Amino acid sequence: MSTIAENIAKVGARIREAAQASGRDCAGIGLLAVSKTKAAAAIRQANACGVADFGENYLQEALEKQRELTDLALTWHFIGPIQSNKTKPIAEHFAWVHSVDRLKVAERLSAQRPPHLPPLNICLQVNVSFEPSKSGCSPDELPALAQAVTQLPNIRLRGLMTIPEPTDDRALQHAAFARLRELQNSLNLDLDTLSMGMSHDLEAAIAEGATWVRIGTALFGARDYSHD
Repeated sequence: MSTIAENIAKVGARIREAAQASGRDCAGIGLLAVSKTKAAAAIRQANACGVADFGENYLQEALEKQRELTDLALTWHFIGPIQSNKTKPIAEHFAWVHSVDRLKVAERLSAQRPPHLPPLNICLQVNVSFEPSKSGCSPDELPALAQAVTQLPNIRLRGLMTIPEPTDDRALQHAAFARLRELQNSLNLDLDTLSMGMSHDLEAAIAEGATWVRIGTALFGARDYSHD
């Protein structure tokens, strides 16, 4: 357990230092532990260290972990690409979805959210780097999509998410995250969430206003895709 505990402490220190450097209160920055390909035991260890929010990319893997961990008070976030035929279990078993990039998916999530659950928290994924291999709507498509999503019942549009092109250039990191913040501000909607920043660029994301940083490798180590 010591390795995960140590990693959580290190990431927490990075978040606090980045918040201080940018004049922000670190209480407004959530740590979303990205646990895809990691065993339920690792999630249990992280939760014992105070982490309660976990992000998963693969639906069946996530549902299996949820069944194993029903004794824990965890908040589950779906952060991977969404196929239309997978929206029902996502709507039923997650509190947040960070990766909505088209209206059809939002409509299905809205229609399939069980009425006894609170509204599903939604972020719209924007492809700020215009990478053909990445999911996400384009900046030009965003205003119409956001307006349409705000009209749907049973879901609540909270903000935007992005996965910019990886780079070690700090100026480029800042530019991508600043672009997402500017896009959100331009919508003139009551939004409070910017899901951006990962293990290698969380400092730049926090400087530009991130409210969720999605951290996997820095918490759990390199991922094992051998069973994919």
